Amino acid sequence: MSDKPVPARPTVDLRSFTPARVALGRSGASLPTKPLLDFTLAHARARDAVHAAFDAPGLVAGVRALGLGASEVASRAADRSDYLRRPDLGRQLDAGSAAALADGATAPCQLAIVIGDGLSAAAVHAHAVALLQSLLPLLREGDAVAIGHVVVASGARVALGDEIGAILGARMVLMLIGERPGLSAPDSLGAYLTFAPKPGLTDAARNCVSNIHRAGLSYREAALKLVWLVREGLAREVTGVALKDESADRAPRRIGSALPE
Repeated sequence: MSDKPVPARPTVDLRSFTPARVALGRSGASLPTKPLLDFTLAHARARDAVHAAFDAPGLVAGVRALGLGASEVASRAADRSDYLRRPDLGRQLDAGSAAALADGATAPCQLAIVIGDGLSAAAVHAHAVALLQSLLPLLREGDAVAIGHVVVASGARVALGDEIGAILGARMVLMLIGERPGLSAPDSLGAYLTFAPKPGLTDAARNCVSNIHRAGLSYREAALKLVWLVREGLAREVTGVALKDESADRAPRRIGSALPE
């Protein structure tokens, strides 16, 4: 063994590997001024993301520009305060939206897409349409996945997609939703997939691709994972704990383009 001492690696090196707040230093018993101000700014941005107004009409226009039909719905949460205090209301459509969605439903589809504000409207505004631009061409390759029209939902929790998918007769629902803001990423988008959606399902029935933002998972990377999960989930007729992401190791099975009768 060598007798040479192993050079110490200063804690400050950790900053090159993580956006987490490490090696901030100290001033007496407190943080230095700059790290404290940075933290305060990040916290303010996270709070702003939670309370930001949701531009549903703008998203509908963006989706239609991609060649898809789109409509708006709302949950039973009457306002943002209601939404934050009562998560259960964000999991249910209001009566008018449920009726309008049922009246407008056409033929069943393989995949319904829902865009919900969630806990960060900023994330949805920044990334939802751009992610769809990367995802749609992949879903249309080979055995094209039959996509229904897109639903833009205000006051939405993840499980709201289950009720929407059931009303539309979709075999699978993809929910794009703003994730809970963090101090390093107030605009992170999450994508949740659920096979055979219906009210009452738990998160064990879903697959999630998360941390989609400029400093996280790219649109292309997220789209590749999602298209694998969509195709493999439709082929196996399952999502959630029974479906593991093996997109890096194998191609998805063929699913065929016909819907079951």
